[in-house]
Amino acid sequence: MAHAFPETLQGFKAGRGLEGKFYSLPALAHHFPNVKRLPVSMRIVLESVLRNCDGRKITAEHIEQVANWQPNAERTTEIPFTVARVVLQDFTGVPLLADLAAMRSAAQRLGKDVGRIEPLVPVDLVVDHSVMVDHYGTRDALDLNMKLEFSRNKERYQFMKWGMQAFKTFGVVPPGFGIVHQVNLEYLARGVHRREDGVCYFDSLVGTDSHTTMINGIGVVGWGVGGIEGEAAMLGQPVYFLTPDVVGLELSGQLREGCTATDLVLTITELLRKHKVVGKFVEFFGEGTRSLAVPDRATIGNMAPEYGATMGFFPVDERTLDYFEGTGRSKEEIKLLEAYFKAQEMFGVPLPGEVDYSTVVRLDLGDVVPSLSGPKRPQDRIEIGKVASTFKALFSRPVSENGFNQPEELLLTRHLIDKPHTAEDRTPDNPPTPLAAPRFELEMEANKPTPPSAHTLSVPPVEVGEVTIGNGDVLIAAITSCTNTSNPGVLLAAGLLAKKAVEKGLKVKPHVKTSLAPGSRMVTEYLKAAKLLPYLEQLGFTVAGYGCTTCIGNSGDLTPEINDAIAQSDLVCAAVLSGNRNFEARIHPNIKANFLASPPLVVAYAIAGTVLRDLMTEPVGQGKDGKDVWLGDIWPSTDEIHKLMKYAMDPKGYRASYGKVKSEPGKLWEDIQGVSGATYDWPPSTYIAEPPFFEGFGLEAPGAEAAAAAGTAAPVTVRDARIMALFGDSITTDHISPAGSIKENSPAGHWLIQHGVKKTDFNSYGSRRGNHEVMMRGTFANVRIKNLMLPPGPDGSREEGGLTLYRDAAGNAEKMFIYDAAMKYIAEGRPTVIFAGEEYGTGSSRDWAAKGTQLLGIRAVVARSFERIHRSNLVGMGVLPLQFQGDTSWQSLGLTGEELIDIEVDPQLKPQSQAALTIRQPNGECREVKLTLRIDTPIEADYYRHGGILPYVLRQLLAG
Repeated sequence: MAHAFPETLQGFKAGRGLEGKFYSLPALAHHFPNVKRLPVSMRIVLESVLRNCDGRKITAEHIEQVANWQPNAERTTEIPFTVARVVLQDFTGVPLLADLAAMRSAAQRLGKDVGRIEPLVPVDLVVDHSVMVDHYGTRDALDLNMKLEFSRNKERYQFMKWGMQAFKTFGVVPPGFGIVHQVNLEYLARGVHRREDGVCYFDSLVGTDSHTTMINGIGVVGWGVGGIEGEAAMLGQPVYFLTPDVVGLELSGQLREGCTATDLVLTITELLRKHKVVGKFVEFFGEGTRSLAVPDRATIGNMAPEYGATMGFFPVDERTLDYFEGTGRSKEEIKLLEAYFKAQEMFGVPLPGEVDYSTVVRLDLGDVVPSLSGPKRPQDRIEIGKVASTFKALFSRPVSENGFNQPEELLLTRHLIDKPHTAEDRTPDNPPTPLAAPRFELEMEANKPTPPSAHTLSVPPVEVGEVTIGNGDVLIAAITSCTNTSNPGVLLAAGLLAKKAVEKGLKVKPHVKTSLAPGSRMVTEYLKAAKLLPYLEQLGFTVAGYGCTTCIGNSGDLTPEINDAIAQSDLVCAAVLSGNRNFEARIHPNIKANFLASPPLVVAYAIAGTVLRDLMTEPVGQGKDGKDVWLGDIWPSTDEIHKLMKYAMDPKGYRASYGKVKSEPGKLWEDIQGVSGATYDWPPSTYIAEPPFFEGFGLEAPGAEAAAAAGTAAPVTVRDARIMALFGDSITTDHISPAGSIKENSPAGHWLIQHGVKKTDFNSYGSRRGNHEVMMRGTFANVRIKNLMLPPGPDGSREEGGLTLYRDAAGNAEKMFIYDAAMKYIAEGRPTVIFAGEEYGTGSSRDWAAKGTQLLGIRAVVARSFERIHRSNLVGMGVLPLQFQGDTSWQSLGLTGEELIDIEVDPQLKPQSQAALTIRQPNGECREVKLTLRIDTPIEADYYRHGGILPYVLRQLLAG
């Protein structure tokens, strides 16, 4: 079929002997003048629509819709966006690979060609979520943790190796190379792709991790999706999304001395949450944006899920070219990148007035101050001088006010434990000194004594002594997460602060578990080259692994003595990490207060040992001479950091490091033996099992879905449903489907024990996402989730954990795990529903949060509002998302869980149409409430009719 705008295919030159073809947006602007005023991110989307126009999935009408995007139009049309590639991490990638293998098994059962199930775009899986901080603080921690990782995950890695040989376009970056988003930024991203026919096009992608948006920092359009949507993208489906608003964030001014990119991103997260950018593109522009280096941009892009946006996008400019050069991209690639963006008239960061945005938000970089966020949400920013007072205030406040509901008089009590955090790892320090000191303002010019030779420093010797812990004590201090370890500025700052601290004789408190988990091997290399790593090691920040670790809850356990003290006295202890999320129970189930901070502040709080110390008015600690040492004495200056930046931008180093992905992946990986063949034979395993999503699969959509697909008015209803749970606001995907440790007394723990798995070999929920038996039992199993259906205790507190009240046919209630109740309801043939508040499904792009919901027989979720990815995932798994209208909530309706629920939806599944909720009380009284169906686009309606996106795509593939 002829292209709708053939004259847009033109040629361009990228230097001597280098030329290509491209679909020209300036040429398209002759038809649609509005193109030149589009946000840069929307122009990249437009190019994909233009290039992939085939008259079927993507039509000339789609091109016209995007080209005529208006800043404040009603958003009713969907955009079919075909991405250039897909990236996966192992926790989400393994279940996705299991789905692909199950699709091939289903095709084989139907006698179809299994080769039709094949990724049509390049797919890279980076193994980064498996390593845990079991060992730390010693030089051999990395080696020991990696050996444990391979021992625990052998079956998963064998499965990955099967996938590498079964699918032509599926590649794996083995464990030990880094975190997917940092590896993507430093290595995988090309900026511009070139087809065999010479056509060049923008890099774009979706990833099965919400922080895929980190790639927005180098001008790549991409965001996180659930595994089920990512799978469809791999198999040739466009990513469909509602035409977005684009919020322009104008940055002006400069960061003040002593402020970091972390302080900036926490400020932006707070700012944009208030502006409600959920589901919108955010695009940065202005002189302040031009001044930011790419690592700072990537840090801001990374946390787009935290401020709620689909993307946090930065256009390509000279800074982007500098970064590509510094990270080892070839001269040809860099020339092509520059020439292509200039040919599209899209090179450079726009200034005010050059581009049209739906709304503009402004931030003066000079207004940013050193900050942390916490103790439960990333958007709750706290200036560093207010951390101690905020914690003290929250200590006794009720949970409904984000507090910890503890008696105020217990705040300063301390508890003796038998030994420090681990006797092998930590030198005990003197007990904390009284917290009193004169007012102190953060200063950046510190004394610079002559240090000992960096090469003579080592991990301190073992000493054991009395240790006490109390409320507010920092028990975990982790330099972790791609958000910050991708940024040399803050990593070098942490190393410099450690150097100054060691020189003044400061030590980390013995109850603090410290770790350094870089997002790529290059971090270790430049910290060594700058002679800073030995100082970090001296404070216990030795390399524990190259992966997500503490940021995703793989912090490893605390000692039994510390766990017992926390449990017996209900202590509110703290973690300080350079991550992006701090939801309850995410970092460690026994640590209730979690604070996000820049890497240098992580080191500072590890030395202080408590968040009750105000680092602006009190010393960080006492040095070797017994004198107070203040934060300003050890804080590095901007000049000091910049002088060391040359070690971080080392093209040869990057090429050598990432060249080993294929040439020297490591003996542990090479020793993994995968099976061969086009289909997987599903041997018995507690890690990998054939998912049940294609049981009884046929080429025709079943029942009511088939009737609806044929255009008949088949009703979409839920009848006589029981309420499974009543949830409050901000229920995260971690609450719904935890990634961390598996409790022995949980349904998943019981199942593993029944299948011969010892407690020491449970591993984590995240590592077992390839087995639906574990994951469905882990759904709603977070130890901190509160089902408000359960009555409050005498003190008003709610019981935590994945519990519900199961009600039999007579209405009699029995408390049990949600999984156990779900199995009883399924056996009875009774559907169930969930009710929730605002921001349901916030957090990770965790497909098992939707898959588990479906496997528990939950037919619908009714909430005040949904986070973008989880709502999409629910539809993709055939679960109805429905939204309360106006001020209505389950609380205002007086729901208790005793009611029976009917739901009726428009038979045509018209996007965002009205639905009816009928509430039937035990006494026979009925009440009807209007809801909004949150199936947002026509393609989502098609997915739902087929029972979900996976059966929809499989039917398309097998039909040819």
